[in-house]
Amino acid sequence: MKGAAVKVTMLLFVSLAGAFQAVGQQRAPRARARPARAPDVLFVPTPPETVAEMLCLADIRDGDVLYDLGSGDGRIPIAAAERYGIRAVGIDIDPKMVAAARENARRAGVAERVSFLQEDLYKADISEATIVTLYLSDGLNLLLRPKLLRELRSGTRIISHDFRMGDWKPERSVRVNWRNLYRTIYVWTIPAHGRVQGRKNNRGVLHQPR
Repeated sequence: MKGAAVKVTMLLFVSLAGAFQAVGQQRAPRARARPARAPDVLFVPTPPETVAEMLCLADIRDGDVLYDLGSGDGRIPIAAAERYGIRAVGIDIDPKMVAAARENARRAGVAERVSFLQEDLYKADISEATIVTLYLSDGLNLLLRPKLLRELRSGTRIISHDFRMGDWKPERSVRVNWRNLYRTIYVWTIPAHGRVQGRKNNRGVLHQPR
């Protein structure tokens, strides 16, 4: 009898322990994935004629690596790989755009030369780039300017569709006609000393020359 009582007691203990564990699991809060930061600008596709002119102005050479910051559907990196055979990287914070760009690269047959990263372009490592393409805004270009000057090597070309770099004067500006609407492309080159003439703005002095 004593043995039977011990067995019953043990079974009750195990049952109660399992019940408490189940309740604890039900009450335990589920970890929530932190949402990615929202994109700074809405995706607006660059017209094909403008893409072609941007790549032409980039003076692409063998061994160049193009980084497109805010790459959207990936059309600029894909075109660079298709037409010039170079390696290209697109960076975008929107996971849906990154997925679409990867699929577009696969369909174009250049997935082995083009990669797309879901990253914050202000934090991404862009030091490998010898060409940087942009289609953002005047304000975002200005915020990016210190990063570009700090991380990019001397001679790296920067090509921006429609937007400038504050008071950093472009070396070239070219207007492209698209359906009777003119787009402007601006070109800069990272100088040897990594500094450009700057004036005070709401973030302070940017890269004053010595």
